[in-house]
Amino acid sequence: MPRMLDVSDAVRAEIGDEEADRLLAGENAPGSYDCTSCRTPGDSEQERTSTVLFVGDETAVLAFAHAGCLPSQVVQVTEEQLQGAVRSIGAAGGGQAGGPAGGGAPRKAVPEQAVLGVTSGLVLVDAELHPALVVEPTSPIVRPGTSGAGDDFLPLLVEQGFTPVTALTAVPPVLHGWSVLLAMGQLHAVLQPGGNGGQPVAWWQAHQPLQVTDSWRAAANKHQQVLMFAAPVGSIGRQPREDLLRDALDKAAANGRLVAAALPLAGT
Repeated sequence: MPRMLDVSDAVRAEIGDEEADRLLAGENAPGSYDCTSCRTPGDSEQERTSTVLFVGDETAVLAFAHAGCLPSQVVQVTEEQLQGAVRSIGAAGGGQAGGPAGGGAPRKAVPEQAVLGVTSGLVLVDAELHPALVVEPTSPIVRPGTSGAGDDFLPLLVEQGFTPVTALTAVPPVLHGWSVLLAMGQLHAVLQPGGNGGQPVAWWQAHQPLQVTDSWRAAANKHQQVLMFAAPVGSIGRQPREDLLRDALDKAAANGRLVAAALPLAGT
């Protein structure tokens, strides 16, 4: 029976037209599966389903996701992560392992290639817990093409649509075109709009997918968005507990050193 599958051009280019056509015809695609993003059951015979190809150095794994959770795409991961996916996804009947494949997600593209520290946590805003990412560079970021000792991190983000925050009393506006890629139950990247209306590219990408807590992932799936807060170097620090992280965010906001936006989960 034909499946309600989305196969992107990028996935088709990796697996070939013949394999893609077999998937769409229902020959190689499972009816039921566990979504590689939210980990809940799906049915490709009853609902739109995305094909997501995870590519490592030597192995490729084809997984399936609710179309509302992830778009059909190619995601580059480490070979170690992928071998784990072969076991976990395959055991759940939600993916297929293959041989060597090329391609992959874009590499991170941040001003001056600065290192960005990213912390995940739940933040209470307007009496409700929201999944949040807190981004802080390890050194000042200057505007590309300029030199000096200044720090243009926040102005650059404001130009991209992020909103200055003076107090964490309301959910920041949604920044359309940006998104957070959560796949295989892990955080992979923060995506920004591609040039000339092209495919999104990675503004930040984890060297290895980051683990998030079950409660953080549940909140992300509930709200279908993640709050991203960003502050200049030295504003937040690596806080070991969520209450300390919140205190640091409140202080940065009060000092005018915080911007924020609500980013949809990739594919929504």
